[in-house]
Amino acid sequence: MNLYGAEEFLKDYPDMSFAPMKGSELFLRGTLKFKASFQGTQHIEDKYELEIAVPEKFPYELPKVRELEQKIPRDLNHHINHDDTLCLGSPLRMIMKLYKSPTLTTYAEECLIPYLYAVSYKLQNGGGFVFGELEHGRKGIMSDYLDILNLTKSEQVIESLTLLSMKKRVANKKICPCGCYKKLGSCTFHFKINELRKVAPRSFFKIHLQDIKRGL
Repeated sequence: MNLYGAEEFLKDYPDMSFAPMKGSELFLRGTLKFKASFQGTQHIEDKYELEIAVPEKFPYELPKVRELEQKIPRDLNHHINHDDTLCLGSPLRMIMKLYKSPTLTTYAEECLIPYLYAVSYKLQNGGGFVFGELEHGRKGIMSDYLDILNLTKSEQVIESLTLLSMKKRVANKKICPCGCYKKLGSCTFHFKINELRKVAPRSFFKIHLQDIKRGL
């Protein structure tokens, strides 16, 4: 049962526990307590009743987290998805955070707790999310990927994800999406593409590209 460092996660968050598995997904359920402040922000101690479904392909397929007691308002202003899961950020951004340490503890510290902190801060103080927030759905994801790739147009993001879904030697012969009109292998943008190749396999980018084209 120590998939993805689950036992270490439960030591760090002892009020969480294993729940019955459904298919190949690992389920964790219980109270997640945290104490946090970020770069001089307000210190917050809070807790949430959560269910975390960890897919077999974690970290390239991300957990689905549900808050069980309706503490978080069910609306887009609090970044709750239509399937009642928490919207923690864009998939690629979260996978980048997990790249060097793909464990559930890292997922909690880098993805989940910052979101819960921002929700608690918003519930206590009003206003928006303290760290800023993306727009909902495809538009927000595209905005974040423009930032990651340092590009300016959504079409360039699609082209970049397409190249990431190809074998490297094939992609390097394609025109670079940065707008230089050179082949990717002859442009310095290939360094950015190669860095992202280290973060996730081609299969992730291929599936994610299809999701984005369908509008998620």
